[in-house]
Amino acid sequence: MAKAYWISTYQSITDPQALAAYAQLAGPALSAAGGRFLARGIPAAAKEHGKAERTVLIEFDSLAAALAAYDSPGYKAALAALGNNAVVRDIRIIEGA
Repeated sequence: MAKAYWISTYQSITDPQALAAYAQLAGPALSAAGGRFLARGIPAAAKEHGKAERTVLIEFDSLAAALAAYDSPGYKAALAALGNNAVVRDIRIIEGA
């Protein structure tokens, strides 16, 4: 079974306090769902049309596990803490080769 990867990029952060509240809940919720944080922070290099935006990379054992983590009650609580206007981000969940 192929692993899955959750990639989040943050285009803008307008409410750092809401992001901090989200992070306090999201990290444990995603870890409890089997996620392993591989990298997070500002890229060391951004090539081609890449942007130096906060990026988070999480590995899951399967695509089903990653999708279930997003829909889990713990992660939904994290999203509620984040609110609708604190960040603009792009989340992609992809299956490994």
